[in-house]
Amino acid sequence: MEKRELWTAFYFLRFVTLFLYARASGNLPQCKETDYYFEYTECDSTGSRWRVAIPHRQESCTGLPEPVRGTDCTFSCEAGEFLEMSSQECTSCAAGSYSLGSGVRFDQWDSIPAGFSSLATYMDSGGSGDESMTCNNSSWTPQGTHLESNRDDCTVSLVYAVHLMKQGSVSFDYQYVDSNVFFEFFIQNDQCQEMDQTGTEKWIKLTTNGEWGTHTVNLKSGTNILYWRTTGMLLGGKPVKPVLLKNIQIDEEGWSLCKERPPCSEKDYFQIHTACDSEGKTQILYRWLEPQVCLENVTGAVKLPPSGEKEDCPPCNPGFYMHNSSTCLPCSQGTYSDGTTECQSCPGGTEPSLGYEYKWWNILPRNMKTSCFNVGNSKCDEMNGWEVAGDHIRSGVGGSDNDYLILNLRVPGFKLPTSVDDASATEFGRITFIFETNCSADCELYFMIDVNRKSTNVVESWVGTKIRQAYTHIMTKNASVSYTWAFQRTNKATDVRQFVNDIAKIYSITVTNAMDGSASGCHACAMMSQQDGSSCVPCPAGHFINKDTNLCQECPPNTFLSGHHIYGQEACQPCGAGSKSNKEHSVCFNDCTFSRTDQNRTITYDLSALSSVGSIMNGPSFTSKGTKYYHQFNISLCGAEGRKVAVCMDNVTDVSTKDLQNESGDLNNFVETFVCQSTIIPADGRGFRTALSSQSISLADTFLGASVENTLDGVALSSDLFPESSLKIPDINFFFRSPQPTASCLNGRSTVVTLRCSPEKSARGELTVPSKCPAGTCNGCEFHFLWESSSACSLCTDLDYHSIEGACKGGVQDTLYVWNEPKLCTKGVPLPNKTSAHCEVVSLLVKAAIGGGVLIAVLLVCLTCYFWKKNKRLEYKYSRLVMSANKDCELPAADSCALAEGEGEENEDDIVYSNTPSLLGKLKAIASKTDGDSSESVQLKSSQSDRWVWG
Repeated sequence: MEKRELWTAFYFLRFVTLFLYARASGNLPQCKETDYYFEYTECDSTGSRWRVAIPHRQESCTGLPEPVRGTDCTFSCEAGEFLEMSSQECTSCAAGSYSLGSGVRFDQWDSIPAGFSSLATYMDSGGSGDESMTCNNSSWTPQGTHLESNRDDCTVSLVYAVHLMKQGSVSFDYQYVDSNVFFEFFIQNDQCQEMDQTGTEKWIKLTTNGEWGTHTVNLKSGTNILYWRTTGMLLGGKPVKPVLLKNIQIDEEGWSLCKERPPCSEKDYFQIHTACDSEGKTQILYRWLEPQVCLENVTGAVKLPPSGEKEDCPPCNPGFYMHNSSTCLPCSQGTYSDGTTECQSCPGGTEPSLGYEYKWWNILPRNMKTSCFNVGNSKCDEMNGWEVAGDHIRSGVGGSDNDYLILNLRVPGFKLPTSVDDASATEFGRITFIFETNCSADCELYFMIDVNRKSTNVVESWVGTKIRQAYTHIMTKNASVSYTWAFQRTNKATDVRQFVNDIAKIYSITVTNAMDGSASGCHACAMMSQQDGSSCVPCPAGHFINKDTNLCQECPPNTFLSGHHIYGQEACQPCGAGSKSNKEHSVCFNDCTFSRTDQNRTITYDLSALSSVGSIMNGPSFTSKGTKYYHQFNISLCGAEGRKVAVCMDNVTDVSTKDLQNESGDLNNFVETFVCQSTIIPADGRGFRTALSSQSISLADTFLGASVENTLDGVALSSDLFPESSLKIPDINFFFRSPQPTASCLNGRSTVVTLRCSPEKSARGELTVPSKCPAGTCNGCEFHFLWESSSACSLCTDLDYHSIEGACKGGVQDTLYVWNEPKLCTKGVPLPNKTSAHCEVVSLLVKAAIGGGVLIAVLLVCLTCYFWKKNKRLEYKYSRLVMSANKDCELPAADSCALAEGEGEENEDDIVYSNTPSLLGKLKAIASKTDGDSSESVQLKSSQSDRWVWG
């Protein structure tokens, strides 16, 4: 039955070919071998195919060879051979050329080749039928040397299906200069399911005007449906610049032609070190890259350096000792060595510091493995990904430039020092490695971690050349872990090695508290007593080892134990401003309260309304290819007594909070911290069925403290990030830090959450980011948030309100209490109720006025009496003066006419007034006195005679 189907297909194909060329034969010349080329048809369900002749130009000749049965679909040539299509046999490459197998190439675009199709759709799926009809004329257009995309706002896909029996790759050249066009390349399988691709594989990079870029993606065996899709965005009716496409080449393992072998260069060989011999020597060996495609006996070619030179072996790594001058063995339990001496026992009061410390690389340590991996081929499967090189370990040569060169270190678990309490430990171990990369292309070094064999996640990566530097990762839980380094020279598949000299070096790897590690030294431990021979004992939570007694002692209040040592009181670090330690002294936290002092007055804040996790999503933002995304931040201001409760996870719509709580602590697709960030791609971003959350990172692992100052522990807040508050009340700043360094943030990340009193806001308030840094950060390392809330106002006190007294009515007076305006406080002291008190009709003020008037009246009477008496005495003195001056009608001859003080007083009783006028009379006399015409008679009584004297 199958044979019958095959012959039916054969005769049908033959009939079609003869019919088409018979119509155009006319006077056309007979076809020559140079006028056509051979191609295979698609494989049918039986794995068979046909070889057909395709003219380079249509209707240029006649007499094409008839279709013949092709080779089996599983057939391919070995390396060094190519498939000669005329005979359909593998033929060895000529001297000076090379090949790696089979493929197909499209470089003539007078028309769209067979197998390609162009599909157009309108961008808005909700558009009317009329709008959809406008895209009927949109397609990829052949332009002879290349294809050109549409210039409108339709979505047009160029589709090609290929079936590969082995892994392969597809590459193409393109020009993409207009950012108003979305250009993507993706692959589907025969079930119309999109295959896994990275963002760089799917979204094509822009090119500069006139330049052609090359894009290469690996293909899996089986059916691969290739899509080149463009979507234009018309702005103001201006047409977009089209995408140009040419030289589409699909390669399976193996080539269909031979290429000229280039001269050998330094990129074509590498060096390795042998294991140490009995004399403590190692040899340096040089080897050509395999397969060797270069020529070493032509002009300009380099020679392979001589091998066999011996060097002294490096010393053993710390924790190991040299055995028989050639082998390094780990020290036994309870002993230690620095790698250059024999193992020694730890002195009393100390215990070994277990771990790994690899800094000499003569052989690969027993708990490390190396491998090579490539999605598109298996050429490097048996190769070493990394090679030891004395004082460092370096990336190997691999089989191609886009291989992943993998180095793995397995740690079965961690064992804390005896004196450290496991329950309160915040750090179980840490890995530190020193590395550098030297690259001429877009190489990338990945550092990954796999906890409890769940899944491998990328912790950090470095692109391009990086100077020698150290990186540290801290383990916060006790689990088995696998650390992996992967180095890739380029992500583009190439036939010829171009970047073999691009290299990554790791100089040292140190892991602390490794369960099966060896000891390079000893550290002090807590003793049961100060007696000799006392054994090490664990200290209770929150205790350090006293250096003088080697006994456990509790840390002072409001201090916490540093994560990796508890020896000496300096291990107890003081908590930051506005924070306190928990009972175990394992962490400092803020209990959502804050207080400050202003002019000898303590001002208190209750921030409990802000204790639950707050969220803010900014954006939308768009990638250079037009994908819409948001940044979501989750903020746990106070945590739960130091426990971090802000969670960011990947694929957030697929995992509910309830499901997350039911998962074990080994779940690796989320981060739990004080402040975290996720990148959210909405469901309508690029046709996703659900929103996607990815790239979840921690921005705040440690709470530093809270203060009204703008700087704390090296973390600073710029005063111009947020507008000043109209209320003259200082903001409260919560400072956080994530010490984990990254490629762009060598000192880690920091976060400042500013709390601002806003009485008009609700208790939960509103979170915002700086207007000039809408992503929450201006440099990717320092993040800032403003949380405006009425809860950020201080607690009310007696000074925040005043009383108003009413009028006295019916002997009762009311007193009302009102808040000061504007009210800048919350909660705290409540406003007192209205009070009433007994009062009198005459007010106290009136009483005081009356009393004052009486007092003034009495004072005036007294003053009047005093001056009246004084006036009488002066009149008497004046009368005596006149009498003395007119005695005998002569003026006295004395020097002075005045009476001495007291003179005549002794005779005062002898003076008799002849006439004593009344007060009314005196007033009349004064009123009638003119120029001395008035006179007063005074009767003077003398012992000699009685006289009247007129003055």
